[in-house]
Amino acid sequence: MKGHRFLDRLGYAWAGLRAAWRLEKSLRTHALAAVGVLGLLLITHAPVMWWAVMALTVGIVVATELLNTALEALCDHLHPQRHEAIKLTKDMAAAAVLVSSLAALLVGLAFVADQVLPWLGWIRR
Repeated sequence: MKGHRFLDRLGYAWAGLRAAWRLEKSLRTHALAAVGVLGLLLITHAPVMWWAVMALTVGIVVATELLNTALEALCDHLHPQRHEAIKLTKDMAAAAVLVSSLAALLVGLAFVADQVLPWLGWIRR
């Protein structure tokens, strides 16, 4: 992609995002979770720092999901037969998504404790 105009490179990235959206159910699930996060941020009137933390958290999960999807597609293309090294590579990429998702869950629990429970009146600050 060297030497391509910025708008061309942006188009390639957009095409990759559309392809991942079509092919990867997990990406659509993460997007649905992001909509839920956005809703909670809006209804709790969360401080701007929580918006930043949530944006970074969602971004990391989606980015790891996209990298996992890309790596799986490349592995399947280069070596369509079952091979232990390919399985290990794909398992490790899936583990990266798991780790980022678990970290996001912890951030979400902190947000619930700090913002949602007080908003519901279950905890007084």
